[in-house]
This record gives sequence, C-alpha cells and structure tokens, in this order.
Amino acid sequence: MTLMSEGQTRSSDIDAETAQYNETLRLLSEGSVHKHFDPYVDIDWDSPEFEVIDNDRRWILPTKTDPIGGHAWYQALPEDKQIEIGMWRQANVAKVGLQFENILIRGMMQYVFSLENGDPEARYCTHESVEECNHTLMFQEMVNRVGADAPGMSRWMKLVSPILPLFASIAPELFFVGVLAGEEPIDHIQKGVLRSGEEIHPIMQGVMAIHVAEEARHISFAHQLLRRRVPKMSKVGRFFLSLMFPIVMRVLCDTIVIPPKKFWQKFDIPKSVKKDLFWESKEAQHVLQDYFGDVRMLATDTGMMNRAAKLVWKACGIDGKASRFRSEPDRSSSQFAA
Repeated sequence: MTLMSEGQTRSSDIDAETAQYNETLRLLSEGSVHKHFDPYVDIDWDSPEFEVIDNDRRWILPTKTDPIGGHAWYQALPEDKQIEIGMWRQANVAKVGLQFENILIRGMMQYVFSLENGDPEARYCTHESVEECNHTLMFQEMVNRVGADAPGMSRWMKLVSPILPLFASIAPELFFVGVLAGEEPIDHIQKGVLRSGEEIHPIMQGVMAIHVAEEARHISFAHQLLRRRVPKMSKVGRFFLSLMFPIVMRVLCDTIVIPPKKFWQKFDIPKSVKKDLFWESKEAQHVLQDYFGDVRMLATDTGMMNRAAKLVWKACGIDGKASRFRSEPDRSSSQFAA
C-alpha cells in the first residue's frame, strides 16, 4: 500500500506539473491573441515626428545606456559625427535583431514540425513565430528609413546561421539556451533605455516599446520550457548542457552587442576605445555580467550551476549573483548598455 501511495503521489505530481505548464502556455497564447502588435498599424511611420532628417540630435547615442555614447572619445567628436555614428549604430542593432529573430523563427518552426497533435507548445511557438516575423518587418523598416547600409552580424555568424535552426530538433534544450542568449541581452538593453528617460528618436522609442512588450512572453516561454525539460535530461546530457550554457550566452551576446568590423573601420575608431567598451574596463565587465542575472538564476534552479559550470561561467566573464526574481534591476552601480 505504501509503495502504491508513493507511486500514485509521484504520478499525481507529474500530472499537476504538466497541467500547470499547459496552463502557462494557454495564458501565453491567449496573451498573443489579445495583446499583439502590427508594425504597420501600431507605428505611424509616415507621421512628421518619425521623419529622419539631417542633424537630428536625437540620434546622438545616450550617455547612460550606451557604452559608446558614454565614452570620452565619442563625446569629444563634433556633433555631426556623433549623429552619423549614432544612426549607423542604431540601424545595425536593429539589423542584428532582425537576423537573430530570423534564425529563431526557422528554429521554432523546426521544433513545431515534430510536435504531436494537441501539444500546446505547437500553438504558442507558432504565435511567437508570427510575432517575431512582425519584429523583423519592424526592424527592417527602421533600417530602411535610417538609410545606413548596416550589415548586422559578423560574417562568420552569417555563415553558420543556416545550421543553427537544426539544433531545435537535435538538441532543443541547447537551442532554447541560444534563444535566451539572444533575447536576454537585447531585452536588458532596451528596458534600460526606456527606463532611463534619455531622449531618443521616436522611431527607436516606438520599436523598443513594442519589442519589449512582446519579448516578455517569449523569454517567459523559453524559461518555462527549460525548467521543464532540463530536469528530465540524462545526467550526462545535463552536465554537457551546463558547460555549454555560459559559452553560448557569451558567444551570442558578443555577436549581438558588439558592432561588426565594418563599424570600427568606417568611423576610424581606435582599438583602445573598443577594448574599453567591450569588455576590458571594470564598468564594461560589470554591464556584461549584469546581462545574465536571470539566466544564472535559471541555471541554478535547474541544477546546471555545478562546480565545473561555475568555472566556465567565470572563464566567460559572465559569472556573478543570480537574480532573485525575473528582471531584477541592478542597483549596485550606474549602468550603460550596448
């Protein structure tokens, strides 16, 4: 009787866990139905305030939330040069976001392809993919209007991009770690800009507001999926993932946050400035570490913050305190973000 009771309890726990997960997915899907955005409806691209004009100071990079904007080298430049650099940089950030979400969409559809009928993940992943398609339209529209021929990601990342969506089928846990590696830094950066109150161009304001609102659901899903799947992995698989977790975070963060080679060459930016910004100064190191408080919490909660993994987090320069709750603000110092 005791054994049966324990077995029944265990089965009941599993059923309750599945029911809770499915309910979370239902709520996320309903959120996508009732609170979604269309970039050609919710942004008035042709309004006078959205016009891109010469010598608009609102394109000067903000000092509090952009490391380049806060650097003495940039601040010493003539105003017209600051505006030119600011426009190119913001356009490239949008282009990188577009390219990352293109990879994410392809991977998400690859993941959905193998799901069974009735699986609530299929519905939510498809909702998310629709939203990400709208984000790519929004980002490309911004790039087109700014007029900077921004390349986005580095050449090597573009070369490997066709392979990355395949991980959604062969190693879904690793794929969704990659999803968070791209989404968490962007979300952290954009929230910082919106919270700072610094003046930015209305195009930036509109794009960021929409993106942050919908990314909250996307990030929540990736966290929930990994919390559900990781404990069910084999010990070997979980150990391997624990080591890859910080590596993927750091590699994709650098891909997204650091401007490509063309940027440094085009504006003749000294190497010493680049080193200061990414990531050799103490302030820059702190900003890098702060991007990953939420995912350190996730790694800890899912049993992936073992001794070996901690060494890898430290070697990648992204170790530190885990967040106590999602989106916990950093109050230890003033921040800037890329």
